[in-house]
Amino acid sequence: MFLQLLANGLVTGAIYALAAVGVSLIYGILRLVHFAYGDVMTFGAYVGVLCNMTLGLDLALSVVLAMLATAALSVVLEPVLWMPLRRRRAGFMSLFLASIGLALVLRQAIFLAAGPQPRSFDVDPFKVHTLGSVRLSGAQAIAIVIAVVVIVLVGLMLGLTSIGRTMRAVSDDRALAAIAGVDTGRVVLLTWVVAGLLAALAGVLAALVQSSFDPNFGFALLLPVFAAVVLGGIGSAYGALAGGLVLGVATELSTWESLGGGVDPVYKPVVAFAVLILVLLLRPNGLLGRAQVA
Repeated sequence: MFLQLLANGLVTGAIYALAAVGVSLIYGILRLVHFAYGDVMTFGAYVGVLCNMTLGLDLALSVVLAMLATAALSVVLEPVLWMPLRRRRAGFMSLFLASIGLALVLRQAIFLAAGPQPRSFDVDPFKVHTLGSVRLSGAQAIAIVIAVVVIVLVGLMLGLTSIGRTMRAVSDDRALAAIAGVDTGRVVLLTWVVAGLLAALAGVLAALVQSSFDPNFGFALLLPVFAAVVLGGIGSAYGALAGGLVLGVATELSTWESLGGGVDPVYKPVVAFAVLILVLLLRPNGLLGRAQVA
């Protein structure tokens, strides 16, 4: 039972981690709390299911097209919405409210275009992979393999490539990075591309694991994803990865019957925020966050 819950937690946590990295990159570089990120994930999932179920394309190709479409949406929104707001020196609250408005617009647009009925990908829900005492559905197996590979690639990109180094430099001090010759405009666009790709992938994987989804499902994922960002340390991409995995594993293990009978699965979100509060009491800047120097 423990190993099964651990495996389920790793699946959930890996999806949280992918989305949390996107949110963390956007905040670190643009100081924007992207409240519409859950609905961007929903957009990616719907593009994927359109390609897979309506157009009859292979699942892998559908995922790639969903990622490209969501990255394109994120890039288009930069000159249309975010750049004009920054040029007008919109404050933190104005940007936050704009992201809430964008979330509502995206959600209602998906409702109008696709309808409220649940959608599913072309994956056999009864196919099960067994590894010892652990049983994973086909969707869970796909999700964990893809998520782990992408998490490793994101970590390598941030740590070893020039793109990753410039992103971290702009996140640390945008003005100093610009003085040092970093093209901050290019970094901003790259950030939107990476965040869009991760949003679509996380949305598709979450939809696969959930079996069916509707236009509201991204909003339901938003709070755990934000909790993972804060848990890992706001603005830290590596912290977001760690926070997502810790949160996913903690919420699943909380239902283990050996832990005082376990909690009702309905209260998993409560457990997630209880873990968040506990960690912040011990480490106010999160797992990998850095203390702010006045």
